[in-house]
Amino acid sequence: MDDHAIGDILVKPDELQNRVRELAAEISRDYADRDLVLIGVLKGAVFFLSDLMRQIEVPCEVDFMAVASYGSATKSSGVVRILKDLDAVIEGRDVLIVEDIVDSGLTLQYLLRNLGARNPRTLEVCALLTKPERRKVNLPTRYVGFEIPNRFVIGYGLDHGERYRNLPFVAVLNE
Repeated sequence: MDDHAIGDILVKPDELQNRVRELAAEISRDYADRDLVLIGVLKGAVFFLSDLMRQIEVPCEVDFMAVASYGSATKSSGVVRILKDLDAVIEGRDVLIVEDIVDSGLTLQYLLRNLGARNPRTLEVCALLTKPERRKVNLPTRYVGFEIPNRFVIGYGLDHGERYRNLPFVAVLNE
């Protein structure tokens, strides 16, 4: 794919798949004999969630939420709206939010507060990527795939203007 917008590759396809396998093994151990609900945050987490879920060895359900905080900008607005809410009731359940990236943490803070109010038994986070430099709020992220520098990234579900989600790697966006 020859596209000037695709910059340096930060995480290669084989690194993604290896880390997803490791995270799934950890989650499978931690949630053995439990009633796990994976909540994918649309649209960015779709690739990560589907790869992760296929590797998890405990029974699990999946549901989705769609929230808006970015629009087409490359910076979070800090204002979060729910575009699609859960179909499942999570009260008394073990819930794992599956996120593509934790940037400022504002969207995740909102999700944790919103879902926590629904009284799940446990509520944890699995993020493929985190940008510690950008964090505005300190949040517990139990499972982390990769820490990356403060650059806008695309690929493996992450987009810019709805493009580049289908790249099999995570790369910096050349602006």
